[in-house]
Amino acid sequence: MASTSATTYRCSYGSITSTRGKVKNFRGPSVGFTAIRQNEVEDGSRHQIPRRELILRSSELAVLGAIFQFSGKKPEYLGVQKNPPSLALCPATKNCISTSESISDLAHYAPPWNYNPEGRKKPISKEAAREELLEVIKSTRTEKSKPRIAEDKGDYLRVEYESPILGLVDDVEFWFPPGKGSVVEYRSASRFGNFDFDANRKRIKALRLALEKKGWASADSF
Repeated sequence: MASTSATTYRCSYGSITSTRGKVKNFRGPSVGFTAIRQNEVEDGSRHQIPRRELILRSSELAVLGAIFQFSGKKPEYLGVQKNPPSLALCPATKNCISTSESISDLAHYAPPWNYNPEGRKKPISKEAAREELLEVIKSTRTEKSKPRIAEDKGDYLRVEYESPILGLVDDVEFWFPPGKGSVVEYRSASRFGNFDFDANRKRIKALRLALEKKGWASADSF
């Protein structure tokens, strides 16, 4: 007896079930995407989905990503907090790092940067440091994500990094706190999921290494 085949895509954000190319069910939010074709039974025989077809079907994920808008909305709590003045803390999920966290929180803490560290021969102004930071942001690509300057408010910058296939967005904030010399605080976090496979930490490290070539330094290294 023939049965209708269905493909279920499961991810860290949810699951999508399609039958004959039509989306029948979407459950989210809960993507290391794994495409699983349910047992296809026809005339009493079972067939496994070929690897080539599995790869080709990955294009469907991009379409589904566009349909369901995996980019999400900017979290309302982003920006400089008022009491005390700082960037937001991280949620309990393992897809965020922030200089506002306690140094004892190894999963979320990241050390701030200093654009005029001890030993720099030619100190620069905050305005010059902002230009260096913007230059590095635009020229440094990590995880093939394209950066977009979403907010530029003088002492505060917010950059959106969007993944090329599904359009998943990470929000990366930079803040030049007044009264703290040449220190730069930052926060990098994914909008969805519970894990980021260290994508945010790797991105910050890549930016730091590029800035170090310009004379910046970190209070510590990853």
